[in-house]
Amino acid sequence: MPEFKVEDQNGNIIDSSSFIGKKTIIYFYPKDNTSGCTAEACNLRDNYAALTAAGYNVVGVSKDSAASHKKFIDKYSLPFTLLADTSTQMLQAFGAWGEKKMYGKSVTGTLRRTFIFDEEGILQRIIEKVETKNHAAQILS
Repeated sequence: MPEFKVEDQNGNIIDSSSFIGKKTIIYFYPKDNTSGCTAEACNLRDNYAALTAAGYNVVGVSKDSAASHKKFIDKYSLPFTLLADTSTQMLQAFGAWGEKKMYGKSVTGTLRRTFIFDEEGILQRIIEKVETKNHAAQILS
């Protein structure tokens, strides 16, 4: 797992060592309260019991602020941590920041990707074609 140190939705500093000892899903998404990102977060929320039963810790990451994340969590009753990577340091370290097409134009931004790590922080799988409304099933398959 790449090294990082960012703030969670409560203003706590979280670093990569926080996830050693747990199977962890780190999913990167472009923006709080947008249709695709909300669908993805709610799908993970609705399947959270199955994900935790499989031993996973779920963490979402975007470049939104901690305050934005807190509102997003409260609005949709999200049971997992959201990390605020306002500097894009974590996004870049994971390869989740780059060029993409948006409305037919090339822009630089967050690439919707999910990384699954084992208890030792060893990458097990990357999901690059995320199905926002069916993401938990993709992870558990």
